[in-house]
Amino acid sequence: MQCTSCKQGELTPAFLEPQLRSHACNRCGGDWLLVEDYVAWKERNPEFTIAEHADFEIEDTKHALICPQTGSIMQKYHVSHDSDHKLDYSPQVGGIWMDKGEWTYLKLANLAGSLNKIFTDHWQKSIRSQSAKETFQEIYREKFGGDDYRRARDVREWLQNHENRADLRAYILAADPYSADR
Repeated sequence: MQCTSCKQGELTPAFLEPQLRSHACNRCGGDWLLVEDYVAWKERNPEFTIAEHADFEIEDTKHALICPQTGSIMQKYHVSHDSDHKLDYSPQVGGIWMDKGEWTYLKLANLAGSLNKIFTDHWQKSIRSQSAKETFQEIYREKFGGDDYRRARDVREWLQNHENRADLRAYILAADPYSADR
């Protein structure tokens, strides 16, 4: 197979980890991995040790990649909410393209043991939800200022957990809570 990323190298049989088969590019250092091989390896290695530190260079292809097995365009999937990094996935064959350094990155980010989950709707929705939450937090922080935003969050949490929250909201929102006039 020809490399999907550099288009100049050949994908040759290799191992990402002992007993974890892949096809590595002999030119750019990327790896083609099938999810079924990953899952089988993970079942045999439930106590997979995550890397604590490693020196490595990471690359991330920004353009669309073509599946080396089917010739179709692969989809890009976000890895986590706090990273712009994406993995390329071919749903037709369950193939994952990892650019040079991405496997090490996944191990250091404690995500190598969850690789197959990254491509699920649940994982991707969680990333979008967390990103949206952080965006709104920043908007409120800028709008209210840091101290007032923290104070508003504390009051909101207290109010949500209070047994008389509806009455408290009415009291707080009333123009004059001591008047019988509406």
